[in-house]
Amino acid sequence: MNGPQAVGIGRSFVLPLTLAALVLLSALAVVRVKHENRSLHNQIESLRLERERLQMEWAQLQLEEAALAHHGRIERLAREELRMSEPADYVIVQEGAQ
Repeated sequence: MNGPQAVGIGRSFVLPLTLAALVLLSALAVVRVKHENRSLHNQIESLRLERERLQMEWAQLQLEEAALAHHGRIERLAREELRMSEPADYVIVQEGAQ
């Protein structure tokens, strides 16, 4: 079988082998993409959880800031801890007045 029939048989295997190789490569690509998709999905979920935690922490910090900056609290601290008081007599001096 060294004649034209041998060449025809050799060529008849080229197309199926090429198609089989392409199918195998395609299957490997699908597996890789699925794995990457799962990894990214897990990363998104962990980032969402962290975002929710940070939003809750931010809200608590804003409440704490509002409580600490309350005028009555600041005045009480100034009077009790720093022993400050309003001056009894004061003079207002305007800039540039003689």
